[in-house]
Amino acid sequence: MPYRANILIVDDDESIRIGCIQTLTEEGYRAQSVDNGQSALDAIEKVSFDAIILDLKMPGMPGMEVLKKIKESDPASIVIIITGYGTIAVAVEAMREGAYDFITKPFTPEALLKVVERAIDSRRRELENSLADTGIEEDGSVARIIGRSGAIRKVTELIKQVAPTDFTVLVYGETGVGKELVASSIHNLSPRRDMPFVVVDCGSLVETLFESELFGHAKGSFTGAIDTTRGKFELANGGTIFLDEITNITIGMQSRLLRVIQEKEISKIGSLEKIKVDVRIISATNKDLSVEIREGRFREDLYYRLNVVPIHLQPLRERREDIPILAEHFLARACIDQRVRIPQLTADAVRFLQEYDWPGNVRQLKNTIEYAVVTCKGDRIDSDDLSIISRDQEKESGESGEGSLAQSEKKEIVRALRQFDGHRAKAAEYLGINRKTLREKIRKYGIEL
Repeated sequence: MPYRANILIVDDDESIRIGCIQTLTEEGYRAQSVDNGQSALDAIEKVSFDAIILDLKMPGMPGMEVLKKIKESDPASIVIIITGYGTIAVAVEAMREGAYDFITKPFTPEALLKVVERAIDSRRRELENSLADTGIEEDGSVARIIGRSGAIRKVTELIKQVAPTDFTVLVYGETGVGKELVASSIHNLSPRRDMPFVVVDCGSLVETLFESELFGHAKGSFTGAIDTTRGKFELANGGTIFLDEITNITIGMQSRLLRVIQEKEISKIGSLEKIKVDVRIISATNKDLSVEIREGRFREDLYYRLNVVPIHLQPLRERREDIPILAEHFLARACIDQRVRIPQLTADAVRFLQEYDWPGNVRQLKNTIEYAVVTCKGDRIDSDDLSIISRDQEKESGESGEGSLAQSEKKEIVRALRQFDGHRAKAAEYLGINRKTLREKIRKYGIEL
């Protein structure tokens, strides 16, 4: 099985409980048991189960009452009824109350496994279908660009238009808005979809190794070059290369990149051999390139080569109507991945999310929802479960003016650094930005811990 489904057995017969646990655990399931209805309800409050095997005939709270309480608490619960041969009519009634299926005593291990397997498959499909209504697909296509705002609809339409071509694309947007997702969507909708999609994070590469990373090097070309290596352009041959945060490339490297675009060939460090490459280039930046060009940090001729088709991604705070559907998607995906019950986002929680400014954009929203999945209790996520973003910041971000936004961003960074004891890599990951961007912001705001 791809995951270890969690099963609860509820039966007052000890031999049944022991037999079920032994059969299920031998097949890789996780299983635990209780001997009465109230204990079952208590267990369900603490743990999310993929399926519950429930005996209808027990002392104390009757099984039918337990079933009704389970379904009231979570209508999506998968409950398999255990019933005697002479009480099948009762089992049918239980299915009208929401039971998934029933199994009659005495039953064989094979019969038990068969009904449990069907139930787990049903549970998996149900969770996955919770994403289907939003048009989200797992193949990396444009359907993964989630949102209902006019800005997002414009982006998805432009992706569909440019994908079949070989034009270079330059994606603009703040860190965390989903620039790589746009690039991968273009690639996956293009004729190059079966060839490599290679990502280069220009902000994380060491400058002295950047040329080797892009174009490769010949054996012995410098100290430590013990083998001939293939660079990113060679690895992407026939496919697409995504140059994220392109403005981090030095002027010298920009000149070399321009030649590669013009000549469609590369040469490794330490080699005179020319290697032809057929690569589509998609770039991204979080900066204003007109300013970078004016101040001499970016070549104007390279800009015109890269900026054939510009795509602008608005920050999350400028398309707040997309926040609820994004939050629901991240919630469903996190619960599917972790095999836990999907809690409900309360209206107060959604309002709280929509009023926050999200300096880390979509990536930070995703991190916040995943945090809430881990920390929430019960079957609801309320605003109190979103304590990883503070109400003070929420109020400040709602104020007008650039100063208040900068102040909010500074406080968010300070909070993250304190939360992770000054560990910048962890703080950057939580904020949804890279370490270089975090260093720049720490310097910009004069933050000291």
